Amino acid sequence: MITTLLVANRGEIARRIFRTARRMGLATVAVYSDADAQAPHVREADQAVRLGPAAAQESYLSVERVLEAARTSGADAVHPGYGFLSENADFAEAVMAAGLTWVGPPPSAIRAMGLKDAAKALMIQAGVPVTPGYHGETQDPGHLAAQAEQIGYPVLIKAVAGGGGKGMRKVERAADFAEALGAARREAAAAFGDDRVLLETYVARPRHIEVQVFGDAHGQVVHLFERDCSLQRRHQKVIEEAPAPGMSAEVRQAVCAAAVRAAQAVDYVGAGTVEFIADASEGLRADRIWFMEMNTRLQVEHPVTEAVTGQDLVEWQLRVAAGEPLPLTQDQITLNGWAMEARLYAENPAAGFLPSIGELEHFVLPDAVRADTGVEAGGTVSPHYDPMIAKLIAHGPSRRVAARRLADACGQVQVWPVRTNAGFLARCLADPDFLCGEIDTGFIAARQDRLTEVAAPSARVLSAAAQGLLSQSPARGSEPDGPWAALTGFRLNAPRQSHLRLYRDGEAVEAPLKDGPLSADVLIDAAGTIVVFEAGEAYAFSGTPPQSVTGDGPAGDGAVIAPMPGKVVAVAVKTGDAVTRGQTLVTLEAMKMEHALAAAFDGVVESLSVTAGDQVSEGAVLARLAQAS
Repeated sequence: MITTLLVANRGEIARRIFRTARRMGLATVAVYSDADAQAPHVREADQAVRLGPAAAQESYLSVERVLEAARTSGADAVHPGYGFLSENADFAEAVMAAGLTWVGPPPSAIRAMGLKDAAKALMIQAGVPVTPGYHGETQDPGHLAAQAEQIGYPVLIKAVAGGGGKGMRKVERAADFAEALGAARREAAAAFGDDRVLLETYVARPRHIEVQVFGDAHGQVVHLFERDCSLQRRHQKVIEEAPAPGMSAEVRQAVCAAAVRAAQAVDYVGAGTVEFIADASEGLRADRIWFMEMNTRLQVEHPVTEAVTGQDLVEWQLRVAAGEPLPLTQDQITLNGWAMEARLYAENPAAGFLPSIGELEHFVLPDAVRADTGVEAGGTVSPHYDPMIAKLIAHGPSRRVAARRLADACGQVQVWPVRTNAGFLARCLADPDFLCGEIDTGFIAARQDRLTEVAAPSARVLSAAAQGLLSQSPARGSEPDGPWAALTGFRLNAPRQSHLRLYRDGEAVEAPLKDGPLSADVLIDAAGTIVVFEAGEAYAFSGTPPQSVTGDGPAGDGAVIAPMPGKVVAVAVKTGDAVTRGQTLVTLEAMKMEHALAAAFDGVVESLSVTAGDQVSEGAVLARLAQAS
């Protein structure tokens, strides 16, 4: 029996687990790093224990500190959430050795599925089809390059201990293999402490299909149907849905049965997800769907399965961990309607999806759909952790209804000054090809220009911005319905003024004046910036022209600047090297991802300010280029 539950995680997933734990009458314990001392999950728990500094290695990834928090708080069970230590078999064993209940699968199952090469060998024995490729032990770069040639390009490099798209690179030609291998190994080592890789044939039109499975300690294993997670960017899931579009009853039965066999092969207990890659060139066919990996934890996208089955998967986890049998048999689990989840990231799609950090002065999520979030207005998006700040989940009787509801919800997101991908998500969900089910993992990349393009401000946005400017001016009345409201646009001995001049991104725009109260979609921040929200985008205006800037400035003098705090993981050039526009110069790791900083023009490396391993702050000059003579 569990009485006090410690969640060894942070943010959205900690809050999600606490909700179910409270409903079940359990006491809750939060853990936190210094960066999260004021976070909502800390405040909402019955107890909270500090782990250490902001760096994950010294806080959320420290087995000793988490176990000490469990001892001092009196917790008798530990739930790892997802990420961090959730798939660490040593941590699971340490929790159990301490006499605590581990809310997760047996360490043996974590180990069996944790290494992709060993897991695929095990799946072959269990009769589960696997993706063709190289899963051998030899890691010599020359050997791997030869194996890639044998498989045939394009190939996919994947971290053996990987997950979440980290340590993964697609390679189109042999000439690019060595560089891609190095990048994948660095990312894998940083994320998992293991730089080994495997190679797979690259499927031309891949779909990412995964099956939610659950096992108990009494030998029962069931599935809760499939999810489609094909909409991805850099192998990171963006939009997930259940069920998978185009999935026939016969193919569903085959895939779900294979997932159950996979779980049974490792005596699985608890929540797990068996991931498959499907070649969708000819639709979804059972003989063209292969096992990729198994995630031995609760998934980020578990809410879509909860929505279509009506089950609380965290409750299932807690009951199974307490020794109870599964709440339902396979025949009792039914599929109802359609559900979709969109991951709201603190990033700027218009600027190459660069992460956006800082204080959330304004943070409003729609209330018409389920919104799971780990932050709130007044909080801070930290550079130390994943940039996902919320998940929006919509359910409906059909796929189109669910998509429309989720698109509407994304369009209602209001966040400032941190940038988000809300508008990008809304455009993805409304895309005609997406609505027709014409999806694969290359969907976003193939349409990136149109999906990331922010529409020019509409007449409504401009009018609302003009209202915002008027509301700031004491000369025109600080209240929309003040004594000066009737004189809006009035000019002595001239026709009534119908427009105001505003400035956006340094350019003047004419905004039409319109009578009426200030729109609820208008924000005036502490700096006086007028922000109008529409379709998930934040349009920012100023009432004064930008100050002129003399000289070339950083953008014109060849400075390569860090767009955010982070760690330099690779410097690909040296002083004096000739470089071409678009060539990678420095690779920066921030918010759990690598970001390649490239040359803005053809030139010569004039100077370098960093070496691999350096920590840099936002705005730091990393290198400087001179124009080619």
